[in-house]
Amino acid sequence: MITLDIISDPICPWCYIGKVKLDRALEAAGENPFDITWRPFQLNPDMPPEGMDRRAYLEAKFGGPERAAQVYAAIAQAARDAGLDIDFSRIARTPNTLDAHRLILWSRATGNQSAVVSQLFRRYFQLGQDISDHEVLIDAARAAGMEPEVVARLLASDADKDEIRRQDAAAREMGVSGVPTFIVAGRHVLQGAQETELWSQVIDELLAARV
Repeated sequence: MITLDIISDPICPWCYIGKVKLDRALEAAGENPFDITWRPFQLNPDMPPEGMDRRAYLEAKFGGPERAAQVYAAIAQAARDAGLDIDFSRIARTPNTLDAHRLILWSRATGNQSAVVSQLFRRYFQLGQDISDHEVLIDAARAAGMEPEVVARLLASDADKDEIRRQDAAAREMGVSGVPTFIVAGRHVLQGAQETELWSQVIDELLAARV
């Protein structure tokens, strides 16, 4: 299989949109040529552990309420165009995503990574849940087929915090400054939420090359 590394943050709406478009191409193809690994990138590496008020965060990031509203109106339209029902009004706080990334890392080892990533996107963008809350993460792990007791013990420890920071730093050293970033076969880089049609073309070419 061809490796597909997806550098992402579960609070990135473009990452959610990008995943949906990729998933649709894979579903249409009926076959998955990729060995997919979701890799960490924290949009806000200096975010306090408790997160912060989302409105205050967005206004500080984009230079005021008007600009923040413009940016997110465009994102909301892109989500609707992709058939996603994102409810930004339900998101009260912007979380620190270190623990969410730890869960994604662990889910790779148990074969549940795609399901966990989907759970985190849905819980944050559709349900407005705080995905830094350990109970939310444990419930997401349970829903994705992981062992909740194991996840609870790991979250209560410092396991793999340094590994997430290392992988995040490695992505930045590679030149990654925004997400999603897709790396195909370790060398072909696609940045941003790619259209389903482009993924379908890539998948068709890869499947044809295997014949």
